[in-house]
Amino acid sequence: MSQSLYEKFGGEESISKVVDYFYDLVLKDETVRQFFEHTDMEKQRSHQTKFISFALGGPNQYSGKSMAKAHEGMNLQEDHFQAIVHHLHDALAHFGISEGDIDEALTKVATLKDDILNK
Repeated sequence: MSQSLYEKFGGEESISKVVDYFYDLVLKDETVRQFFEHTDMEKQRSHQTKFISFALGGPNQYSGKSMAKAHEGMNLQEDHFQAIVHHLHDALAHFGISEGDIDEALTKVATLKDDILNK
């Protein structure tokens, strides 16, 4: 039986570190940081850790809004989505995740694109 990405990445504790590094990158990026100006980042980081853990095959602790609802009215565009994907790639790579596993994770993220962009 093969390991889930959640297990390969080291579980929720490791994913939490990736999420922290990811948001450090996001909040430095003028393309997307404005979307987080009025966000409780401690809550956001915890929420995102649970979501990514679940999306990568971990336990379902995610109880947030649907992707479409969570991003409704934000007027997110393709360049915003690509910036986030780029930062997620870099955060995963920073922690030594293989390119093959990163590609698999980003493929899962890509399935949410239409909901995130409200298309």
